[in-house]
Amino acid sequence: MDDQDDTRLAAGFAAGDEQCVAAVYRRWRPLVHGLAVRSLGDEREAEDVTQQVFLAAWRGRGGYRPGPGGLGAWLTGITRHKVADALEARTRRARVVRAAARVCAQARPEPEPGPERAVERVLLLGELARLPSAQQRVLRLAFYADLTQSQIADRTGLPLGTVKSHMRRALHVLRQSLEQSLEPGVPQPIR
Repeated sequence: MDDQDDTRLAAGFAAGDEQCVAAVYRRWRPLVHGLAVRSLGDEREAEDVTQQVFLAAWRGRGGYRPGPGGLGAWLTGITRHKVADALEARTRRARVVRAAARVCAQARPEPEPGPERAVERVLLLGELARLPSAQQRVLRLAFYADLTQSQIADRTGLPLGTVKSHMRRALHVLRQSLEQSLEPGVPQPIR
């Protein structure tokens, strides 16, 4: 596309022309989505931000004034604001979760470790040792070092999606193994 096409699209978008709106979305969605993914590190959250950007652009199209960079620069500015909003919301959610965890920890004292807890701990450690090393590492960093998935990705150099996949698979395997191990009346194999 050349500058004339961009100018025509921007004018049609500002006027509410549905065909131009669809063309603008196709033209600048990769840019907006790419910025959101790089800033947020989460595909699902980036997709939400992308939708919010185009919705905000549609609602604010009457205020669009062509300038340097044209419609792409305007959409980039909206993207930056929506990414900042998403990061702020993420921080608020994390604070709420931490506060809830503190309240729950204070309200419910940890039960005294008894023989049942020791058996559960031994079973858990045994099942954890059977996981592939990458999954073990992710779980240990999450539960023993109390790191978030993003922090684990930063520390290990793994992509965030890989960290999430390792975590999900490992927890699934542990749940299945422990459910079988802890079922009453089911003889356990000697390992």
